[in-house]
Amino acid sequence: MGHREAKDALYDGFAGVAKALANGRRAELVDVLEQGPRHVEELAGEIDQSIANTSFHLRTLAAAGLVTTERVGSRVYYRLASERVAELWGAIRDVAAAHSSRLDALARAYVGDREGIEEIGRQELVERLFRGEVLVIDVRPRAEYEAGHIEGALSIPVTELPGAIGSLPPDVGIVAYCRGPYCVFADEAVRHLTAAGRSSFRLEGGFPEWRRHGYPVAAGRARPAER
Repeated sequence: MGHREAKDALYDGFAGVAKALANGRRAELVDVLEQGPRHVEELAGEIDQSIANTSFHLRTLAAAGLVTTERVGSRVYYRLASERVAELWGAIRDVAAAHSSRLDALARAYVGDREGIEEIGRQELVERLFRGEVLVIDVRPRAEYEAGHIEGALSIPVTELPGAIGSLPPDVGIVAYCRGPYCVFADEAVRHLTAAGRSSFRLEGGFPEWRRHGYPVAAGRARPAER
């Protein structure tokens, strides 16, 4: 193989990894898997696709080296190959947000109007937790909480929050967090809490950003439990 051909092949190899992410459903799968390992049936429900389509997308990600698999009992669980994959997804998302004028409109169409939803920064949350001023709730699905969560956070999936508000301590603010900056679970939680007269905030970013910046995390199970 000549010098030019070898260089072409190398750069085509680099592009192949990017190509694996050049599909909205596969990007969404990476976003979900950043929260922790999941099996194909769960992932199909998360991205609203058939199991066959979801399996195809997962095979594409695996062929590019972006996800790995682990068999637990009768099920195969998928996980991101490394934290670098999560960093790659975060970088793609951040570059798109910074440089694509179209993305702003797309984001607003999905997450809605965030006017009135107060956000709290990561460092401020640490300081307010130290002073005992706030309670943190993880409003992601419970399986994601079990895979890893902010140290000290309570698991209250957003679907269960309306019935749980009355049991929350009355004398502290509530900080809700979910999957990341484009996750709507925390927004919905803050709206429920505000309507109930509770002081509430959405955490800047979400759990992956908290973990990536080195803030305290309660590690989840080393491997999925067979169900």
